[in-house]
Amino acid sequence: MTEPGLDAAAAAEAIVSAVEEGATVVSVTLLDTSARRMLFIGTGPTLTAMAPSGDLTLDHELEQHVRAVLDGTREEGPVEIGNRQVYLEVHHPRPDLVIVGAGHIAQPLATLGDLLGFHVIVADDRPDFATVDRFPAASRVERMDFSDPFADIPVGPLTHVVLVTRGHKYDYECLRHLLRSDARPRYIGMIGSRRRVRATFRKLLDEGVSRDRLADVHAPVGLDLGAETPAEIAVAVAAEVILEWRGGTGAPLRQTEQVLERFFPGEEDEQP
Repeated sequence: MTEPGLDAAAAAEAIVSAVEEGATVVSVTLLDTSARRMLFIGTGPTLTAMAPSGDLTLDHELEQHVRAVLDGTREEGPVEIGNRQVYLEVHHPRPDLVIVGAGHIAQPLATLGDLLGFHVIVADDRPDFATVDRFPAASRVERMDFSDPFADIPVGPLTHVVLVTRGHKYDYECLRHLLRSDARPRYIGMIGSRRRVRATFRKLLDEGVSRDRLADVHAPVGLDLGAETPAEIAVAVAAEVILEWRGGTGAPLRQTEQVLERFFPGEEDEQP
């Protein structure tokens, strides 16, 4: 009888192909001597099984676990189904980093986004700013019409939107479209002083946008690093995007690990 699933080479090729086409893949590795894989490919609400085991009960239970991983109600990793041990691993397509505003902060942020593995899209309504020469690291540089800012930019659960526009009215237009859309990006951040953020939020609340939706907006954007220069601000913004994407705490690792306190309690420096 032919073993179920794909060998490592065939599985890797299928995963790369599906991810490049924008699908999310959950690979299920059988933790036995075969180490063969079954793949579940998710595109929107559709989930397709590739190389299923042929055991209808096993395949059905696997699908339930895969759906739970995809909707975030369980972590990827090992799971026992019946008398079989399997390992679930998620392979996401390259996430988008949409930078709205092509000014002095957008340039280092686009470079960082590319280094971090994001598909970087930069958009601005000014032709002299939205140029490939200014943003060589970006995958796309778009001219944007702020009356319908995301008309040509798809927004979905893997999209991270950073608003670094040149004025309050542009922030407002972008947020109004994002927060009224059914498509919810993974992250929305908006630069600005407390006064600018307050004015934008006030206008949106007056227009009926709920507090719950506004609570999803990271504004002012970025982590508190004491950043001052455009490059430092870009690092603070990128750090918050990583925090949202990876699910860390943002606390210093020295503080969370406390190596000195845990492993060397009460030890004093020797006095000469």
